[in-house]
Amino acid sequence: MTQAERIAVGTIGIGVTVLGLKLAAWQVTGSTALFSDAAESVVNVVASFVALFALRLSARPADSNHPYGHTKIEFIAAVIEGVLIVVAAVEILRHAWTAFLHPQPLDAPLLGMALNGVATLINGAWAGVLFRIGRRLRSPALVGDGRHLASDVVTSLGVLAGVSLVVLTGIHMLDPLLAAATACYILYAGSRLIFESVGGLMDIAPPAEEEERMRSIVSRHAAGALEAHDVRMRFAGPAAFVEFHLVVPGHMTVAEAHAICDRIEDALKAERPGLSVTIHVEPEGQAKQVGVLVL
Repeated sequence: MTQAERIAVGTIGIGVTVLGLKLAAWQVTGSTALFSDAAESVVNVVASFVALFALRLSARPADSNHPYGHTKIEFIAAVIEGVLIVVAAVEILRHAWTAFLHPQPLDAPLLGMALNGVATLINGAWAGVLFRIGRRLRSPALVGDGRHLASDVVTSLGVLAGVSLVVLTGIHMLDPLLAAATACYILYAGSRLIFESVGGLMDIAPPAEEEERMRSIVSRHAAGALEAHDVRMRFAGPAAFVEFHLVVPGHMTVAEAHAICDRIEDALKAERPGLSVTIHVEPEGQAKQVGVLVL
């Protein structure tokens, strides 16, 4: 089992614990706002199972049917998680509307808030773990899980503040209104996750600073060549691919051109381990004088 898979298993355990605490908080209070928080945690648990499945599948090596590997499954998992978040938001809005029409006083609010507060602390600590390890492993599934938990922490804090306000003011109508506001935030977070994950599936361009760093490495290590053009880069979960055309003098031998390609490839992979590099060598007549000039 990989480190990412172990973290995903841990996320499931944390999610189940947090869900139990939040369901208990909702049951003892009857609060619609606390229900909204528990509903998001249900999604967290389901999404964690999806992420674990995706991580196990993405770890499989390339085969004849998937010559570039299985890493893009992590983007699909993140899309599914985003859809689940949106569905949870819609369900919370439905529940909030019913409670708005028929407001009810809260039972044992202090106990419910205490249970929810403990769950929020657990979620916050684990979200930090997911962000740190997910970014280090370049795992969209783990980062997506971390973002989901982080949004859960924000909504939980808002819910706790709102329930406190209900208790202090005695205005029971605030409870469903707070749940509706929570649902709107969750809807935004889910939509953003879907948008970013679909971008990964569509091979969206990398951040400008990372692409420029790759171009700089090519320029510094291509001594003997004339130019590199049509530089392109894409990601597939933790995997990354870069390709470009390298223009060399027409009199250069294949062995000499190959040595330059090896030098560039080694430098690129030293910067980003696991990078897949494809270089198409061309004679100097193919130079465009618009690409990466060799230093």
